[in-house]
Order: sequence, then C-alpha cells, then structure tokens
Amino acid sequence: MDLSAVRSAREEGRVRVAVDAMGGDFAPLEVVAGTLHYAREHPAEELLLVGDPERIRAAAGGELPANVTIVPASQVIEMDEQPALALREKKDSSITVAVDLVKSGRADAVVTAGHTGAGMAAAVLRLGRLPGVDRPALAVQMVTDRGPFILLDIGANPDSTPENLFQYGQMGSLFAERVLGIARPRVALLSIGEEKGKGDQRIQRATELFDASDLAFVGNVEGRDLVHQLADVVVCDAVLGNVTMKFFEGLSTFIFDLLRREFEGSWRGRLGYLLMRPSIRRLRGVFDYERLGGSPLLGVRGTVLITHGRAKRRMIYHACAVGAAAARARIVDAIAEAVRGDSGAGADGPAAASAPPKPAAVASADLPA
Repeated sequence: MDLSAVRSAREEGRVRVAVDAMGGDFAPLEVVAGTLHYAREHPAEELLLVGDPERIRAAAGGELPANVTIVPASQVIEMDEQPALALREKKDSSITVAVDLVKSGRADAVVTAGHTGAGMAAAVLRLGRLPGVDRPALAVQMVTDRGPFILLDIGANPDSTPENLFQYGQMGSLFAERVLGIARPRVALLSIGEEKGKGDQRIQRATELFDASDLAFVGNVEGRDLVHQLADVVVCDAVLGNVTMKFFEGLSTFIFDLLRREFEGSWRGRLGYLLMRPSIRRLRGVFDYERLGGSPLLGVRGTVLITHGRAKRRMIYHACAVGAAAARARIVDAIAEAVRGDSGAGADGPAAASAPPKPAAVASADLPA
C-alpha cells in the first residue's frame, strides 16, 4: 500500500507485528534492518523478529530497541520448496512460528518476504479462513494517473468461480474503505471489454452478483483503462492479476532503463538529465513499488502481509507500517462482519452482498518516503 494513503482507524494501544526475519532473498540482514528502522521510529509499536536468534543479533549489529523481541525459530522454508510439504516437515520454520504468534494472540499482524506459497499456506492452515470466505485473496495497490487502486487476486487462486470474484470485491472494498479511507469504493471487474456481456461466463455471472449487491459496482474495465483509475477496486483471478501486476512493474523498469540509456548516450543527454532531474525524481516516486509495502492476504483469521522476495530494508519498513495500519483498522473483523450474514455463504461463496460497515475516524499515517 502507498503509505501516503494508508489510514489508521485506531491510534490508541500498542500494535504487535511479527516479522519473519528469515524470509526473503536478503534475509536476515535487510529484514532485520528494516524492522529495526521501523521500531526506532515507532516506539509505541512492538516488533517480534522471528528466526535464528544468533543470526538476527548479528544482523542487528548492536543492542535491540526496547520494543523489539526475538522469537526463536530453528528452520527456514526456502524459495524452491513445495509449500504444503515444507510446512509439514518444518514445524519450527520462521513463517510458521510467526503466523502462530497471531493465532495465539501474541501478535496482531505478520509480515513476510519469504516463500509466497508458504506464507499463504501457513495463514490458511494455521489461522484458517474467516467464516463464509471460500478463498482468501492477495491484494496489491497499483499506480494510476489519478490515484491508487486495489487489484485482487494477484496470486492466491488461479481458478476462481464467479462467487469467488464477487467475494474478492467485497473484501477489496472493505480494505479500501477501512485502510485507505475511501468512503464508498468503486468496484469493477477486469475483462476484455467495458460493455456488459463482454468476457467469459464466469465474468458474466460475477456481474450479476455485483449488480445485485450493495457495493458500488461500476461494471467492467479493460486493461488499457487501469492507469486512469476508473475504479478503486479491480477484481480478477490470480493468473490475470499476477500477469497484470508484473507487467506494470516490468514496463516501468523498461521505461526508466530507456531513459537512462538516452541520457548516458551523449553530452547532450547528460545535460538534458541535469535539467530534468527534479521531474525524473518525481516520476520515480510515482512508480516506487517499495512504498507499497506488501500484499495483504484478505479472508483469513488474522492480518498477514506478504511482501516482495527481493525486499530490502526500506520495503520491509513500509511493510511493517502497512501491517500495523491494517491491524488497527480491524480489517479482519470488517470482512467477517460483511460475510457473516450472507445466507448462501460457504463452499460456493456468498449468495448476496452486505453493505460495508462505515469506517471509524481516520488519520493519515506520518511516515517517511
């Protein structure tokens, strides 16, 4: 999530964030560094670093802040392991222990840059799904020319039913309302055409479910319209969502690489860069994916943030902030409340929508760039 937009529904009380210190390409050094940075700037929060105590202390390079505690875990699930099998064989893995801290009430949120599949599997198997939620969904914030929007699902469910898509819309709307402070989020389906009837049978059936709900459904959006923020929440299955997200990331990198080569190619280019440097920095800020922090896994009995496997300390810092904001906003309770009264909820998803609860008073989080 873009931390300039993240809101906290409750400012009182200490939020406890468990961080998988061993998960990610640059763990534990970068994970520990980012967590400690957040802890020092937010002394009212409690951070639990989960993993090998000796390696965590070595990465810290000194005394830990008073609001940081090390929780031992002797095993790590590597990126190339099969998630379900690894969770069974490595019961003391850092991600399992971190998720169990939420389950036992010792933490309010968990952050991991480790194996995405293991993080999702641990959340579903250890925490369980919320009553009425058929399949949890991963959400991510995307950049547009007018403001951010939430895209989901981006990786949890490659095969989604119309009922699943509808429920993603419910959960995404609640997240946009409770965490981002959008009073009545507009929800859309990502499809091959904006007209009703465009798309496969799954999209058409999902459209009927959205039309019959109290959500602010605005219909279909096409891929070319995503950059114009025609909706605050865009719903699709995991394959389409993941491809869309990674194309956005790859395209922004490609554009800036082209600009760099142009500027470095001649003395005129270097002179042009000096003149345009302030504008280029602003553009980089717009496409700065590290500020997004991570992807919340919506629909499980706890706040779970899964961030990029290549995350370094700055992104970990922001992931901790988003995890704390989502825990304060009680997004889990909001989703449970929304689906609790759905008479058809269960294995096949909800039969009808309930209106999202109104958000509490919110205040912008004061966080560094």
